[in-house]
Amino acid sequence: MRRTLPRLAAVTAATALGFAATAGIAFAQETEAGEPSTFTSMYTVSATPDTIVNNDGQAVPGQPGATGEFNFRINSDDEIICYDITLRGVTGEYQSPAKTATHIHEAALGKPGPPRLAFPNPEGDGDVRTSSGCLQGPFTTGLEGPNGQDTATGFSLKQIEANPAGFTGDTHTADFAAGTVRGQLAAVPMGGVETGAGGSSSDSTALYAVGAAGLAAAAGAGVLMARRGRAQG
Repeated sequence: MRRTLPRLAAVTAATALGFAATAGIAFAQETEAGEPSTFTSMYTVSATPDTIVNNDGQAVPGQPGATGEFNFRINSDDEIICYDITLRGVTGEYQSPAKTATHIHEAALGKPGPPRLAFPNPEGDGDVRTSSGCLQGPFTTGLEGPNGQDTATGFSLKQIEANPAGFTGDTHTADFAAGTVRGQLAAVPMGGVETGAGGSSSDSTALYAVGAAGLAAAAGAGVLMARRGRAQG
C-alpha cells in the first residue's frame, strides 16, 4: 500500500539557492512507497561542511564539525528512490524555500545547481538526526525554476544513473542557508561484484552495513563502484 506523502510547509525566507517559492504550483501526487525487491543502482554520499557553495558558485562555510551520510537505492524502472540519511552535529532549525530542506541537487563538485529531489528532513534528539523511507515519482521540490516550473518537473532517476557525480546531497538550516554539509553521489557495487550484477533488498541491507567510512576507504583504494548493467528487453 502507498500513501500520499504529507506536504511539508515551504519556508519563504531568502536562501542561497536563488529560486522563488512555488506557492501557486499544484504539486503532483508524489507518494511514499514500499521498498522494491530489486534496484537498478545504489549510491552513497559522505557530506562535509567544507564543500558548500552558494548560488553564485562561491565557497562558503558549512556548519563546523557536522557530517552527513546519505545512502540511496534506486529502481529507475519504477521511479522509486529509497533513502537512509544520517546527520551528525547539525543543529538549529531547517530552512529552505522548498517543501523540505534536505535535497539532491543537480550540481557538479564546486558548482551550484537546482534541487531535483526533496526528502523528509532528518529528525532526532541530541547529536544525531535520521530520515529513512522510499519515494516514487513524479517528483516535486516546491521550488520554481527560471522556466516557471517546479525544479523537479521532467526529472527522472535515470539522470542520476547516467551521471551520479553530477549530483550532490545536502541539507540547509537557518544559520547555514547555503548548506550545512554537502557531498557528491558515488555509485556503490550491486550484488557484491565490482561490475554489478543486479541487487535485491537483502543485498542492499548487507552492503549498507559497511557504512560510509568503509565505502570511502574502498574508493581511496581504487575499488570500482559501478551500477549494475540494466536488463535488456
